[in-house]
Amino acid sequence: MNRIFIFLFLLLGMSAAVQAQRQVLIFSKTKGFRHGSIEKGAEVLKQLLDKEKIKSDHSEDAVLFTDQGLNKYDAVIFLSTTGDILDNAQQEAFVRYIQSGKGFVGIHAATDTEFDWPWYNGLVGGYFASHPAVQKAKIDVLDRKHPATKHLDPIWWHKDEWYNFKDVKDGLHVLMNLDEKSYQGGKMGDQHPISWTQSYDGGKVFYTGLGHTDESYDEPEFQKHLIGGILSVLPKKK
Repeated sequence: MNRIFIFLFLLLGMSAAVQAQRQVLIFSKTKGFRHGSIEKGAEVLKQLLDKEKIKSDHSEDAVLFTDQGLNKYDAVIFLSTTGDILDNAQQEAFVRYIQSGKGFVGIHAATDTEFDWPWYNGLVGGYFASHPAVQKAKIDVLDRKHPATKHLDPIWWHKDEWYNFKDVKDGLHVLMNLDEKSYQGGKMGDQHPISWTQSYDGGKVFYTGLGHTDESYDEPEFQKHLIGGILSVLPKKK
């Protein structure tokens, strides 16, 4: 009898552990320009999540955007998505998902997505407007306590494709700001946010404009930036 009790106890414990495991959707559907770094980015994200014992799925199939399809995920990552990628019903399901308290992460071209959907503009925080050539630039790290930036020095020199944004939402918590004097082609002036966070319509949001090149995903600083941002949007365990 004692052996049976112990077996059942262990079985229930294992079942609870499986149920409690976090799960994230990496979504990279494109209807516009497609970044060659998507596959590398998805691979690295899965590796980073595995180290945190977080399950992940990578898909480009918007059929997942239903109440039932999204329910198992604690956060959705838009990895360099572009264009109009969700139909009306899928948009409505995604709104309900965020309103339920789940997390959203936007990487690089997530701001080059769903230009005709005001709710999404509010979620991602701004829209892509233009960019110069890939080059090294100086990033001023404004918040060095956030999980996405606490590992960084006050100044971070990084090579990437630097977006100029439009329709940037007021009230964003800016983690990092680009110094336009350090590179060619900036069009936003002294206030040029390149990574930010916010709470939005019930959920938590992290966005980073970095991640254009394959090489960026090999950089330890960027990897820590990504996983810190992802962990910061996950809802608290009940």
